[in-house]
Amino acid sequence: MIKTLAMTRILLILGILCAAPALAQDDPSFDCARATTTVEQLICTDPELAALDRRVSDRYRAALEKTKTLTEGTLAAETTLRAQQRGWIKGRDDCWKSDNPKSCVTFSYLVREGELVATWVLQPEAGYAFWTCGTSSVIEIATYFFNTQLPSIRFEIGDTVDVGLLSPTGSGSKYQGSFGRTIWIKGPEAIYDDPDGMTHSCVAVPA
Repeated sequence: MIKTLAMTRILLILGILCAAPALAQDDPSFDCARATTTVEQLICTDPELAALDRRVSDRYRAALEKTKTLTEGTLAAETTLRAQQRGWIKGRDDCWKSDNPKSCVTFSYLVREGELVATWVLQPEAGYAFWTCGTSSVIEIATYFFNTQLPSIRFEIGDTVDVGLLSPTGSGSKYQGSFGRTIWIKGPEAIYDDPDGMTHSCVAVPA
């Protein structure tokens, strides 16, 4: 009888120890005991949002590691990245104002993941294309595509790097970047909208 009770206690302890990592895995990247905002509390009670939080947190840490590999401007890049992350968190937390806070928070995470992956090339690109745009003044654009949950794109135009996210459209694939920058791809042709307000017709250049 004593041996049976002892074995039962051992099995109970082992069960608790084995379950602990699984329970921890259900938590977001931050301490829910210190959650203060409405959105943080929502994330702590929703396993899907908690999983998204962990994933984007991992992406952010990977991006921070990437800043250390730069040949110059490492400190400035890290400082900028940390500031952008704080700004994104503030925007995410504003989702409490939304009619559907969960959908708002989910979209916020997917956007941030796409931005981090495309900016810092955190995974191999799914494909790429080179474009010549315009006639009298030719613009050369390199685009790299990433299979993030919300598909993302990296623009390289001279010294300018921007990222865009797939947006709904009736045909083709349209990626929305910063400050009005878009590229609407239809097979070997595309329409490129520049932040200066100009629209250019583009053709793909054979690799």
